Amino acid sequence: MFIVTLLTTPTERTLDRALVDSLRNAWGGGDAQWLAIDEAAEFAIPHMPDNQWDVWSDLQDACVDLIIQPAANRRKQMLLADMDSTMIRQECIDELAVEAGVGARVADITARAMNGELDFEGALLERVGLLKDLPEPMIEQVLDQRITYMPGGYELVATMKANGAYAALVSGGFTAFTARVAAALGFDENRANTLLVENGKLTGDVARPILGKAAKVQALTEIAARLNITPADVLAVGDGANDLGMLSLAGTGAALHAKPAVQAQCDIRINHGDLTALLFLQGYARDEFVT
Repeated sequence: MFIVTLLTTPTERTLDRALVDSLRNAWGGGDAQWLAIDEAAEFAIPHMPDNQWDVWSDLQDACVDLIIQPAANRRKQMLLADMDSTMIRQECIDELAVEAGVGARVADITARAMNGELDFEGALLERVGLLKDLPEPMIEQVLDQRITYMPGGYELVATMKANGAYAALVSGGFTAFTARVAAALGFDENRANTLLVENGKLTGDVARPILGKAAKVQALTEIAARLNITPADVLAVGDGANDLGMLSLAGTGAALHAKPAVQAQCDIRINHGDLTALLFLQGYARDEFVT
């Protein structure tokens, strides 16, 4: 048995009942359950449809996300989340680069690295090198003035934790940012790279080992083992090429507003919903969200 979830942008709430019923009838589905009126609905189907991705493509034009997943074990016991462009709207290194006067150059490298065009570790070191001599207090200034949270993040973490899940923030960014974000959103732990500082200025380097794609997979397996659960019990979410390892290993790996090369390798793609979409995927109705 599989569950089909249809959802749209929470601010628009334009999911059409006729569309849901038409698709349910075409695929021989059960009764539709509305998780949020005009925003998210689900129904069960007996087998995976052959035309899933053709329908997905058509629905993208209508600002509707379509996800199909096995019905069993949908509610996960652990959340493993990327930070940049996932739990926050920005890439923290790009925001630091603006303050260092190299914003455009760093943003270009970031975009190429997140789309899988560049080696993550090499791209990170190149970008951090361009931040050399940036005063350390600029980190707090960027956190205070330039970082905003992705909608639905607090609800996602709080609702999963209220239902017994563990939440970990794992980023290829920097601990100075993950510590603040994790505390604000209620994560149980955070892992990231550490910017090196001497005499109140960034040295242009990070501590070793560098946390990249392999380290995110390692975090998933280590934390799951510590919790005595399996990767199948984990919901992972990210947007960049360095997230692909953890997204493929997790029981539910969601590409959220992800780069094209990342979407192409993920079966769960959220392009119109916000982070609360990850609650709908687990069968939570909006009136069950912790707000």
